[in-house]
Amino acid sequence: MTPTFRTSQPVSAADPRKPHAILIGLPGAGKSTVGRAVAERLARAFLDFDKEIERREAQSITEIFAMKGEPYFRDLERNLTQELREFGNMILSPGGGWVSKPEVVRLLRPPGQLIYLKVRPETALKRLGSRRMTRPLLTRPDPVGELKKLLVQRREAYEAADHVIDTELFDSQKVIEKVVAIAEQISASAYR
Repeated sequence: MTPTFRTSQPVSAADPRKPHAILIGLPGAGKSTVGRAVAERLARAFLDFDKEIERREAQSITEIFAMKGEPYFRDLERNLTQELREFGNMILSPGGGWVSKPEVVRLLRPPGQLIYLKVRPETALKRLGSRRMTRPLLTRPDPVGELKKLLVQRREAYEAADHVIDTELFDSQKVIEKVVAIAEQISASAYR
């Protein structure tokens, strides 16, 4: 039996009556780092989509892209998103391209809300450092150019988020505090 989110993660804090807070943005925006810190602070479940997919497939994202292709990976993302409809009140960190599939986003939104961690491509690449080599699209000769293309392709979807935080304007602790406040607001809105 293939493990599912339900069998691979503690979900005691995943109250299905409350909406998810979903972090979106370019690779290197800080979705995983911020998401993990916010979840810890709020005692909520956190899920990094890429890590969960890697765990299930027993392969890195790079290997999945190379051996099975991007469409296969996007199907895995969609299946995971579908599972998450049964849960709530989680801090989610999908991959950067997840938001470019409106039909997949609609599986969680509404009631889930998107929080766009806005970052310039140059800053994102710097933040990724050597980890950029684990991102299939960023192993090409011009990674900044690739990030700029991704931003152009995804800008409209990113900017349609319920909340936008420009991570260029704040240090990481302030970004975490802002996301904590938004996540608390999202959770509280379930009872209004």
